[in-house]
Amino acid sequence: MQATASSTDLSALKEQFDTDGYCVARRTFSPDEVEEIKETFMHLNAEMPQRCEQNVNEANDPLAKFPRILNPHRTNDVARRYMLHTRVWEILEALFGEEPLAAQSMFYFKPPGARGQALHQDQFYLLVEPGTCIAAWTAIDDCDAENGGMLVVPKTHDADIVCPDEADARISFTTHFVPVPKGRKPQLVPMKAGDTLFFNGSAIHGSGPNRSKTRFRRSFISHYAAGSTGKISRHYQPLVRKNGSDVFVETNESGGPCGSEWAGAVH
Repeated sequence: MQATASSTDLSALKEQFDTDGYCVARRTFSPDEVEEIKETFMHLNAEMPQRCEQNVNEANDPLAKFPRILNPHRTNDVARRYMLHTRVWEILEALFGEEPLAAQSMFYFKPPGARGQALHQDQFYLLVEPGTCIAAWTAIDDCDAENGGMLVVPKTHDADIVCPDEADARISFTTHFVPVPKGRKPQLVPMKAGDTLFFNGSAIHGSGPNRSKTRFRRSFISHYAAGSTGKISRHYQPLVRKNGSDVFVETNESGGPCGSEWAGAVH
């Protein structure tokens, strides 16, 4: 049975989110829910070994065997159900101040030895208008510095969305990198399995490599837009309402801070 958040919990989470650009809801998902998600995606991975990350060129790269899965909610009922998780939805309603719409789901395996993901901003990809997106990043394994836990740069939620630099391919499997503004510093967000990290679309975030010899750092991630959203990048259509029905909004054809030549890419 999915837990619900109290008004006190929601108030505290919103206060931190508004102040720092992110907040962590502890034990959002029960141990049974975490286990169902883990089993579902390990099974999906075993069934589709031919998939591979675009930025993985060597067969011995751990991500050649365990690439992330993008938008599983479009074909998998378990992924769709957890993207619309009751407590996640309640928290998002408090953070947005209105009914949210689900835009994307992802699953990251991040096996031992895998590279991390360079610092970036989600709104660069989703191009939500008006406003911005919010991510709900749920830990499926305990996360810390050793296995490549999440890094967030506090108080960058009001930062401009910038055209990214090129990431260091030795430590990041993605190619984009957003420098940390002067006077700011990435903060590690230690999490237990079932905790959910919420962060604003402008907030700079990423993760380092998984330096563990034996531990995965699996995560189930979804992105959301406010119900009043008028535009979003084409990669995130259709959006999904709380009742599971699809809805389309206008496609944002903007190239964002990289200019009109940039066609956009799924995050």
